Amino acid sequence: MSETYAKRLSAILLDAVTDKDPQMQEQVCGALCDFGESKPAEVLSACEEHLRLHEKLAHPYRTIILRAMEIVVSNHISELDKDTARAIILLASNEMTKVKELVSDWQQAASSVLVAVGRRFISSVMEELLSKFQPGLLPHPCTVHTLASLSVSNVFGVVPFLTSILSTMLPMLGAAKHDSMKVVFCCALQRFSESILEYLANLDQAPDPTVRKDAFASDIFGAYDILFHQWLQSGGAKLRLAVVEALGPMSHLLPSEKLEEQLPKLLPRVLAFYKKHTETVHVSKSLGQILEAAVSVGSRTLDIHLNSLLAALHAQICVPVESSSPLVMSNQKEVLRCFTVLACCSPDRLLAFLLPKLDTSNERTRVGTLQVLRHVINAAAAQMEVKKPVILSSMKLPLLDTNNKVKRAVVQVVSAMAHRGYLEQPGGKAMVEYIVQQCALPPEAEIQKLGADSEALAADSVRAISVSTLYLVSTTVDRMGEVLWPYLLEFLVPIRFTRALSPLCRSLVHLAQKRQEAGAHAPLIQYNGNVHLPSPYAITTRLLVEHCGPGRWWRPQLCLLQAVSSYPYVGDGRGAASLRLLNVLHQDIHPALGQRWVTAIPLLLEHLDEYSEETLSQKEWEEKLLVFLRDSLAVVSDNTWVCHLTLEMCKQLPNYNGTPLEKNFLYKCVGTTLGAASSKVVRKHLRELLETARYQEEREHEGLACCFGICAISHLDDTLAQLDDFVKSDVLRKSAGIFNLFKNRSESEANKVRSALILCYGHVAAGAPRELLLARVEADLFWNMSQCFSTKVLGIKVETQDPALRLSLVQSVCMATQAICSSAHGSSFHLSRKAELVAQMVEFIRAEPPDSLKTPIWKKAMLACTYLVTLEPALEEQVQADLIHSCLHRVMAVLPEPEEGDSPQEVSAAPTVGGDPQELLLFQSLYLDTVQVLKDLLTSLLLWNMTPLGLQVMVEHLSPWIKSPRGHERVRAVGLSACLLQFFLQHLQISALVPFHNLGLLIGLFSPRCADLWPATRREAVSCIHSLLYLQLTCVGFSRDYQDDVAEQLLSLKDGLVHPDPAILFHTCHSIAQLIAKRLPPDQLINLLLTLFESLGDPDKNCSRAASVMINCLLKERGNMLQEKVPEIVSVLRSKLQETREEHILQAAQHSVFALATHHCASVVSNLLGSPLPFDSHTCTLWRALALEPGLAAQVLGLLLEKISKDVLFEESQAFLLSSTPDRVATLLPLAATCALHEVASAPASGPAVLELYPQLFVALLLRVSCTMGVQPPRQLQAKERRSASSGLASRSLEPCSSAVDALQAVLVRGGNEDVVQCMELDGGWQLLRTSAGHEEGVTRLASAMAKFAGPRLPLVMKLLFTTQSSMYEVQRVTSTAFLAELLSSNVVNDLMLLESLLYNLMARQKDTSARVRRLVLHGLANITLGSPDKVQTHSPQLLTAMIGGLDDGDDPHSLVALEAMVGLARLMDLVDAWDLHAVLLHIAVRIRPFFDSVGPPPAAPGHYSLAHSASCSPFTALRLPGKLGWEGHVTPAVAQERMELRSVSIGLFGHLNKACRGDCKDVFLEQVVGGLVPLLLHLRDPHAPVVTACRFALRMCGPNLECEELAAVFQRHLQEGHDLHFGEFLNTTCKHLMRHFPDLLGRLLSTSLFYYKSSWEDVRAAAPMLTGFLVLHMEAEQRPQVDLEQLLTALQLLLKDPALKVRLKAVKTLGRLVKFA
Repeated sequence: MSETYAKRLSAILLDAVTDKDPQMQEQVCGALCDFGESKPAEVLSACEEHLRLHEKLAHPYRTIILRAMEIVVSNHISELDKDTARAIILLASNEMTKVKELVSDWQQAASSVLVAVGRRFISSVMEELLSKFQPGLLPHPCTVHTLASLSVSNVFGVVPFLTSILSTMLPMLGAAKHDSMKVVFCCALQRFSESILEYLANLDQAPDPTVRKDAFASDIFGAYDILFHQWLQSGGAKLRLAVVEALGPMSHLLPSEKLEEQLPKLLPRVLAFYKKHTETVHVSKSLGQILEAAVSVGSRTLDIHLNSLLAALHAQICVPVESSSPLVMSNQKEVLRCFTVLACCSPDRLLAFLLPKLDTSNERTRVGTLQVLRHVINAAAAQMEVKKPVILSSMKLPLLDTNNKVKRAVVQVVSAMAHRGYLEQPGGKAMVEYIVQQCALPPEAEIQKLGADSEALAADSVRAISVSTLYLVSTTVDRMGEVLWPYLLEFLVPIRFTRALSPLCRSLVHLAQKRQEAGAHAPLIQYNGNVHLPSPYAITTRLLVEHCGPGRWWRPQLCLLQAVSSYPYVGDGRGAASLRLLNVLHQDIHPALGQRWVTAIPLLLEHLDEYSEETLSQKEWEEKLLVFLRDSLAVVSDNTWVCHLTLEMCKQLPNYNGTPLEKNFLYKCVGTTLGAASSKVVRKHLRELLETARYQEEREHEGLACCFGICAISHLDDTLAQLDDFVKSDVLRKSAGIFNLFKNRSESEANKVRSALILCYGHVAAGAPRELLLARVEADLFWNMSQCFSTKVLGIKVETQDPALRLSLVQSVCMATQAICSSAHGSSFHLSRKAELVAQMVEFIRAEPPDSLKTPIWKKAMLACTYLVTLEPALEEQVQADLIHSCLHRVMAVLPEPEEGDSPQEVSAAPTVGGDPQELLLFQSLYLDTVQVLKDLLTSLLLWNMTPLGLQVMVEHLSPWIKSPRGHERVRAVGLSACLLQFFLQHLQISALVPFHNLGLLIGLFSPRCADLWPATRREAVSCIHSLLYLQLTCVGFSRDYQDDVAEQLLSLKDGLVHPDPAILFHTCHSIAQLIAKRLPPDQLINLLLTLFESLGDPDKNCSRAASVMINCLLKERGNMLQEKVPEIVSVLRSKLQETREEHILQAAQHSVFALATHHCASVVSNLLGSPLPFDSHTCTLWRALALEPGLAAQVLGLLLEKISKDVLFEESQAFLLSSTPDRVATLLPLAATCALHEVASAPASGPAVLELYPQLFVALLLRVSCTMGVQPPRQLQAKERRSASSGLASRSLEPCSSAVDALQAVLVRGGNEDVVQCMELDGGWQLLRTSAGHEEGVTRLASAMAKFAGPRLPLVMKLLFTTQSSMYEVQRVTSTAFLAELLSSNVVNDLMLLESLLYNLMARQKDTSARVRRLVLHGLANITLGSPDKVQTHSPQLLTAMIGGLDDGDDPHSLVALEAMVGLARLMDLVDAWDLHAVLLHIAVRIRPFFDSVGPPPAAPGHYSLAHSASCSPFTALRLPGKLGWEGHVTPAVAQERMELRSVSIGLFGHLNKACRGDCKDVFLEQVVGGLVPLLLHLRDPHAPVVTACRFALRMCGPNLECEELAAVFQRHLQEGHDLHFGEFLNTTCKHLMRHFPDLLGRLLSTSLFYYKSSWEDVRAAAPMLTGFLVLHMEAEQRPQVDLEQLLTALQLLLKDPALKVRLKAVKTLGRLVKFA
């Protein structure tokens, strides 16, 4: 029986192999493997028999079975007996050779089976394989392939057979006709040879240590002869490649004499494959093996073929290597391995071949040769030792190659040479120079377009490799110290090595420190006639000044004042590196500098460490360097040394013509050194500088001028003398004739010279000692500037239009006037040219293009004017006005870069200065500086007229910009105003009382700006008002230091102006208005109000709102003074109300409406109700105004409530003739009254009136909500909406139900029940209340919130609701019942002694004709468990009767009443009287069981099936028969949801029944528990989460009733809520305990689970076989009679055809567990 069952089970699994799903096939394979774990012999036999009997089974399925067999064999090879192994061997051999064609997967699987068996039964496998490997017959290819695989997997077992195999194979080679067969033989010979070589290499571990290579030599040679002389000649490409792969390992087994004999033919043939195959890695590998074999026998043939070998290998190494091609990389490694072999045996010939290749110009050839050379230098160091001079001399031409790939290869060769001692030889310094040259590569030379690998080259640049190589050689190769020092110093000076300066300095510092350690005080640099070493002056200059611009080549022998200046972080931080080198070399530069530099240079280094390239101040850094240079000159105090240094610097100037920034700094250094030189030297060098300067380069002007300015600090007379002489020379006379006017080039050049000279005068003025400046400023400076700026043509003065010349003049005037003002007598200095200079500056400002700020000419010109204004004499009024207008017009209109908070128009209009962040920073800096200069200029002008009139003039100039629609213009104008007012207040001197007539106008101008969109404008506006109030106090006689409490409060309000909350902002504006009202004179009030009225139309909406806030505040605070002006004010407000829809303007009109309604309430209400619906914003505002006073609001609400309650709620009409149901249309007047009530109740002031009418309002609006669900708006409103839609105009729709809900919300809020509204909002109750589907739930949530937050209001509300229980409208009955039912869930009804009346009222509605009302009654009765649990036992008989009656309700087609009854019973279970419950417990259990698997129509009517019927049938039959519940029924989503709820609730109630039955009745109830166990377990995989949750609960409650502590513990541990359930693990554990404690239930559990094999839910259908499998897994042998194996296997077989993959997978898994029955 067991054997028959094992065969049956195996057959089922093997039949399932044909499933088309790959995952299923893998599962079947796994099941077979699992079956094989316990019954390996039976499974292997079944597989063997299945394959043997099903000859026509497709090979993919045969492959799966063979794979399973291979796994079983591999895992249980030690358990196999010889008979089974023999059968498997025969089967696998037959499968492998069944067809002659090659079917890779199938035959490979069979071959793998043989290889797996061969690990133990090698003799049997070899016997079978050799039986099909007979002499004279060509074997199957897979036989040969299997022999080859065996030789690799079991070397020691197969090699002893190889002599006979090779002898048998040898004749077969000639019989092979097809290339595919020949390829197999080649692979086998390759594997055989590799196995033999491995065997021979491990003879100490081999079973037969007497095996020698000679035993295989003859056979291998015979095979070699066929492969080489026959197959290699005529075979295809694949075969030839296989032959070459085999010849490599075979060559090691050939006899020495034969190998020597064959090499002349073998080598050329192998080399020929390089030309025929693209993937040559196997050829190279084989060639390397052949070469090693030839070298091992001392072959002389290599010498003959060496040239061809080298040529072929060289060609391979020259193939471009792609990082994405691993085959090419592998081939390169194999080729280099071949070169290593040849280098060891023939180094001379190898170099004779390689070195000439370096002279070629071909990139690939040169790169490949260098690659081989580097490899040989490292791999064959001993052989190359004597060849060092030859190799070095051969590198001359590669050193000149400009190709980046070649350069990189050369650098790598040089690195190898350095480590092997090559660079110590003659010619080694050329290699060092080459490395330094590559370190200095400019950026554009680093990246070339070289094809696909250019990106890789860029990532691993030549320069980066060279830098690392130089540092590595300097620091790690000790013997390189003598080579590199002091040789590397020669590379410091030439400019072409600038980019190498950082690595050079690092290497030199390391080398110098090592030498200092060796000899403490010896000079580091020993010149000894070495003219190539740089002088100390050159080193100093180089390491202080220069930053060579990238991409330029320079002449050698330049001065050395460079690396630290302009860009110290560029070039890998050359600044710090240069400073460290200076510090190391201080003794060699000058002995006196040591002590100074030891302390100064670390401070400079520390400064560089504190900053980065982005944060370093260039100006500050250069100043530090100049101070360092100046201090060094002072320390040296040697005029000769200073003169040499100056001469060296001046010599360098022409070499920096292409790098103006570096040249400018060098000019500064020249000026600094000249300051320390003698007067004679100064005159000489200044004259040379003026004569040699390149004036056509505008950037050089600044450097030349700085030089003169620095020099003037110590030599003012000499500097001015040289400038005067140069001005009077012929240089500026080129344009003196009229004919030269047409010589544009000469004129342009002259302008540039003049521009430079003007700038020189300016810097001289800035640097000159102040005590000497005033006497010479007009005669020597301004006069010469004027002469240089203008020329004379025929005696007529002509001014140039050159912008550069203008900028130079502006800068120079600015510097000169600043110097004058900073002198001790500057304030009293009388400048006769003042008006002329100011006019000139204004002209320059106007000449610049508007709306842009690209040059500093505005800033410089205004700054010059600022200094000029302070000097005597005073300017005329018109000149002042022109100056102010010109400056404001230019600066205010400049569009800044867009910032956060800008309007879209400003962002779109803003200019861009490019995407460069540096340009943006420069623009912002220039802009801020220009604005600051403008402030200084205006305050300087105001100083000349410190009167209210002077202040008024300034404000008039600024007024258009204060009101500008552009935010950036407003913020600048208000900021300037604040600055001027503060300045005016600080400097105002009052000698008599002066009226401030324009105070109201000025405050009205600035106060709306307190709410400007720009926060900066708000703060400045408050500052303006603050200053104005103090000005008023000062004008009426208060002292300057008087602190006014009201005015000071303004400053404390600034924080509120920047708050993001608009409410806080406008509240702050209101507070500002209050403060203004306290200090404003009465005669200024109307001016202020009229000005604010104008601001209502301000384009800035915030300012407009602020104006309205301030108007209302002023009217409230000071309105008693405006009695005559009230009509005018009201008229203005009404006109604004018609002109705009702004909310703040509408609010301004509310006060007037309120006054009107106090006298004519009914009339106002009637007229407003006649307004068109929906109410527009104006009307809504007016309605809310009526609630400002409680008494008025109560009258209005009473009138509106009467309109809602007494009028008809809706009318029914049939819109279409064919319509089946009439439409319900709302009546107009109640709808309007509802909307108006909402608006009135929305006003906060209506609270007392709402409280007075709270119950009536609440009930009326709640019932209106219920009656307006689905009600359409009035016809006229629908027509209005259609017209608006057709015309494309937006129209606000009015939905009756939503309007009632909104009104109800407003009433609750005003009634003090905001918590109710918020609770409903959070729960989504309001949205539910509006819809028919969610109305009941919405009412329930409303009742719950009312009970929680509004308990004291409920008695009157309930009293009104009781009267609606008999309403003719069903929806009103539903609404009132739902509300009252929910109240029972709260204890508030008990506290208010309303419980009895509520219960009586609800029980009276059990016979209501509406099923919805009956369901809500049951829900309400069950709610008593929540609100008054202590009263449940008192009313338990009536409650249980009501619930059981609900279970038997037959008038509900969807069983929703029964559902509610089950929910109620579950809630009452723990609270009702136990005696009452036990009487109905079993009846309830039987009645709810049909709902466990509810998927289709509801069960049959109650009472049709008795308990006896349920007990006599299986649980599943009892469930299915009554209602004909098939699994395949289709239901709608709504019905499916109801069915899910029926399942979850009934299962949950079953859990409660289990919990309640513990005690005397549990024995009677055990049958129900056992019957429900399988459904509960399987419904844990129900697709609906509530059902799963109910099953968890029910199983936890069932556990104790099963009288099994272990099982109960499992249920408690795994089924806790919130814990993830691993269903498989849980089911496994559960079944284990069931079988251990309830073995007699196996048959019943299995039969019940079989019914779920046809479940409509995939997850349940998949869980059923899982349950079956685990039950079988844990059963004992004595339980087998309970199992109907035939039925079980049949059911599982059917599941294997299930459309769901997961079901089929579980079925296969279960079948794998049925091995216990085998």
